[in-house]
Amino acid sequence: MFKRILVANRGEIAVRVIRACRELGIETVAVYSEEDRGALHTQLADFSVCIGPPPARDSYLSIPNMVTAGLVHGCDAVHPGLGFHAENSEFVEVCETVGLKFIGPPTECMAKMGNKALARRIMYEAKVPVIRGTDGPVADEEEALKAAADFGYPVRVKASMGGGGRGIRVVQNEDDLRQSINLARAEAKAAFGCPDVYLEKDIPEPRHIEVQIIADQHGNVRHLWERECSVQTRFNQKLLEEAPAPNLPEALRRRILDYAVLAAKTVGYQNAGTVEFLVDRYGNPFFIEMNTRIQVEHPVTEMITGIDLVREQIRVAAGEPITWERPPAVNGHAIECRIDARDTENGFAPSVGRIDLFIPPAGPGVRVDSHVFTGWEVSSFYDPLLAKIIVHAPTRPEAIRRMQRALLELRVDGVKTTRDYHLLILANAEFRRGEVNTAFLRRNFGQ
Repeated sequence: MFKRILVANRGEIAVRVIRACRELGIETVAVYSEEDRGALHTQLADFSVCIGPPPARDSYLSIPNMVTAGLVHGCDAVHPGLGFHAENSEFVEVCETVGLKFIGPPTECMAKMGNKALARRIMYEAKVPVIRGTDGPVADEEEALKAAADFGYPVRVKASMGGGGRGIRVVQNEDDLRQSINLARAEAKAAFGCPDVYLEKDIPEPRHIEVQIIADQHGNVRHLWERECSVQTRFNQKLLEEAPAPNLPEALRRRILDYAVLAAKTVGYQNAGTVEFLVDRYGNPFFIEMNTRIQVEHPVTEMITGIDLVREQIRVAAGEPITWERPPAVNGHAIECRIDARDTENGFAPSVGRIDLFIPPAGPGVRVDSHVFTGWEVSSFYDPLLAKIIVHAPTRPEAIRRMQRALLELRVDGVKTTRDYHLLILANAEFRRGEVNTAFLRRNFGQ
């Protein structure tokens, strides 16, 4: 097992990793920018080191600064958390070169699945169903127009690299596509450093279902059931997730789970990962991508299975095998609400400033993953996620009521948050019936 781990991230995920390490008896080194001096993760870690000024490109995204911090403090492994370097194969290669074990998949897996266009081709060859689309990135506008005419509108223009719902544009006609293709390339270049985009046939109002998998270095791959991630904005940003997916026919669930395991085995995957699918109105699942990292919404899986996913990430990275033959039985229902510092009445614009009061909810079946505290300054430099409120209950209706209670207990004064927006979602009749798809927010709230 590792002796000391560099936690190469910030915010609530850094806190989450540090807690898992402490329970395993592993020392941690936290990194922070000048903006994050005094952050909770720096207070909880055994050691902490400043790696640069506030802009992420000069601190958290700086590979030399990050790796140097690990080497100087005697780390033998690095946990990337999510975002920043979590899916950066260049960072993995540098870590391997200097003797830092990367807690995540090997570089070849990351490279294959990180390129969405390449991943589609690999899955197609493995007989995992994929949405009809181009075989790879489109070379120019004319190739895109030809492909779209063949598929039929609407189509999606998607960045080959990246994730998190960014770099996606739905186009309705030829004029739309002419205007969108160059904008999509520029957006992809700015967000992910790669301008490549490809096209997919758009599936109207699908469900977004993802499967949590874990794979060790001994060839064992296990799924840990699915999550419903359809409650997302028109910008493909998830707001609320739950597990298991409501109203999912058992035969369809089994197909999706089997496809997820096949996808991971096909690329020789190791560590934790998420295989994502869209399900059309006829109940047909289609692979869309694999996230080669821990997900923001991983706690709902932990709540229904009793398995600490971050702990398992560390264990399998250290060479230990998965210790269960079959996925544990699903225990109850879990829901997660992302509490962001955003103004929901102003287009979800980020809200920055000092948190004058922070009182998290508590009580039976309530978990709060957060890095904030009273007096903390919400910065404009980073993602506005403040906390994840997670609840667990025997049934979905009970989980909804428990989440409503938890949100009403939550106090965040000083900045605007998404709390009240979540309460509207939970009170919605369609949501309460489990009738959600990716158009749910647009249909009910105009988002």
